[in-house]
Amino acid sequence: MAKDIFHDAVKTALQKDGWKITHDPYRLRYGIADVYIDLAAEEAIAAEKEGRKIAVEIKSFASGSTISEFHTALGQFLNYRIALESSEEPNRILYLAVPSDVYQTFLRFEPAKTVIDRYDVYLIVYNPIQESIEQWIE
Repeated sequence: MAKDIFHDAVKTALQKDGWKITHDPYRLRYGIADVYIDLAAEEAIAAEKEGRKIAVEIKSFASGSTISEFHTALGQFLNYRIALESSEEPNRILYLAVPSDVYQTFLRFEPAKTVIDRYDVYLIVYNPIQESIEQWIE
């Protein structure tokens, strides 16, 4: 299983943002298959952030076709969300982590925006160079 090229940058960004990485990757059994979400984390300071648990699927959008990568990422996200719902931790919130440049130039516009809204895709917008989280979008 290959890691996304920005995997470590997102992991570091989450840690800087106060999250404790609990799984790398987060394995789920779903039907006859195992699925692997890139990361799982818990808020390090539960009193400040109510002890939320998240799972994060990281995407770089580094290949040639942004729309094609978006379609793949969306399908993966929806499948993983269903797998999480039937897991031992159904309250863990799934996020799709996307680079800030892709969010600024593609994901915040049509048609991606409508799809993200319709399917309640939660986003983490990250800066891969600064290894920081720029936005949480729910």
